[in-house]
Amino acid sequence: MAYIDETLIFTDTEIYFNHSEDGKQEVMMDWEDSIMQASANYVCENGGDILEIGFGMGISANYIQANSINSHTIIENHPQVIEKANLWAADKPNVTIIEGDWYTIKDELSTYDGIFYDTYGDENYENLKDPLDSLTNAGCKVTWWNSINEENNLMNIDDVTYEKIAITPPSNSYFNYDFYYLPKKQY
Repeated sequence: MAYIDETLIFTDTEIYFNHSEDGKQEVMMDWEDSIMQASANYVCENGGDILEIGFGMGISANYIQANSINSHTIIENHPQVIEKANLWAADKPNVTIIEGDWYTIKDELSTYDGIFYDTYGDENYENLKDPLDSLTNAGCKVTWWNSINEENNLMNIDDVTYEKIAITPPSNSYFNYDFYYLPKKQY
């Protein structure tokens, strides 16, 4: 079953689903707060127009909104998360929620001053590199969820630097390391 077809369970501290073979699968957890804050602050360094691919628990979206920006476009594909994102955005006039797969609609998007990519179960994550040239303004800051515990990325994006962040995640199904390497790419 594809991720967007899974029934998600939302608590105050996590989003997860129960996989028939693998048991509980966390999608996002609140321990990621410091990572989400650092990611949001990086992509908002230039202000302007921000693209966020994946809403999750809205942690990074809240941090993006705390920065001085013009617009905040969020792309989300999971129906239950879309509902949460729309409720969250209802009183934020500079936010646009786009429902669907980012890769399918990438050619219809604008250009941005900051881009944060953090999705779950996205089959197109390795394709992030190619459309970035057409989505970025000069000086655009880009980062993404780095599931690798080192200064390396699966997207093969050139000239990336990393910020090492100490973290203390609880035991979970997706990231169990003491450090997170925040990728930083400027166009």
